[in-house]
Amino acid sequence: MILFQPPLPAKYSEMSEAQMAEAILAHKRNFSSRLVILGHHYQQDEVIQFADFDGDSLKLSKIGAQQRDAEFIVFCGVHFMAESADILSQDRVKVILPDLSAGCSMADMADLDQVEDAWDFITQHAGASIVPITYVNSAASIKAFVGKNGGACCTSSNARAILEWAFVQGERVMFLPDQHLGRNTAYAMGVPLDKMVVYDPKLPGGGLTVEQVRDAKVVLWKGHCSVHALFTPEQCDEIRAADPEYKIIVHPECSWEVVQKADLAGSTEYIIKTIREAAAGSKWAIGTEVHLVNRLIAKHTDKAIRSLSGIQCLCTTMYRIDMKHLLYSLDELAEGRIVNRISVDEETSRLAIIALERMLANISAQPVAIR
Repeated sequence: MILFQPPLPAKYSEMSEAQMAEAILAHKRNFSSRLVILGHHYQQDEVIQFADFDGDSLKLSKIGAQQRDAEFIVFCGVHFMAESADILSQDRVKVILPDLSAGCSMADMADLDQVEDAWDFITQHAGASIVPITYVNSAASIKAFVGKNGGACCTSSNARAILEWAFVQGERVMFLPDQHLGRNTAYAMGVPLDKMVVYDPKLPGGGLTVEQVRDAKVVLWKGHCSVHALFTPEQCDEIRAADPEYKIIVHPECSWEVVQKADLAGSTEYIIKTIREAAAGSKWAIGTEVHLVNRLIAKHTDKAIRSLSGIQCLCTTMYRIDMKHLLYSLDELAEGRIVNRISVDEETSRLAIIALERMLANISAQPVAIR
């Protein structure tokens, strides 16, 4: 969902980082437990320093919902994350996104009208029962659609468990919005590539024939993460040619070709855990968002860590959350004005919770590798 963020008052451009930091910390002290600031792993360091909790999107939404004294959750992430926090939180809690323009290109690739058209076409021609699964990186409306139609959400950590659950419920799966997570997970489960097809919402019938739909085990939505799409198999080859001692670990939002070239693939939490537990002196090339990679480099100085790519693979929409917008939202809150509130309507929340609860019932206690 693309929203417009009005320009901030000029005073925020005139403040130094030290002045902004002092003001943000003062607000945190004044609001105390009434305020919870959540910071996603891909957030800039200048913002993550103020987070009461950091983590991936689902972990943060769950943590936010557990804060019994909280009246306000400021989610330093992107729009769909703030939606999930609102869905999982009590009605009295107000969820705020510091910059409304902080969306997610992947989530925006699955529009509800398009998904409903696709569902009608696929269910008409599949010739068998089909279960919709959506990555948690999706709009609340898509989560609600999936909940309404007998499906579930998944995370990159439990995508395999959810697909296993889905294949018990039905014979086929429709996976959206990230084709790469769906393909990598299904392939690791033994589903051959020729039993997976990609539905392109921009083409009539998704660009698929009736025979392709009928023969497919998994129908993948044509969506992707703009960050992880920047990693290539050639980068893996270059790393190995330059120094064979490097192990390559990537996020499963990377393409199938990259995942096959990597030594390990798993969720953000899996990557963090793997690097934390790796032997001193080990060498790692990481295929995920650059702010997280840089944070791991700074934290684990006993290991050689670098990005898989030589270019800056950063989440540009997450980057829009900065100290200025964080301070602005807190200044307004202190004056009794709630700006940039993210609120999901009751019916959408009710249906989305069905999909989220099915996901939560299949959450592993430990982050799991794709391969």
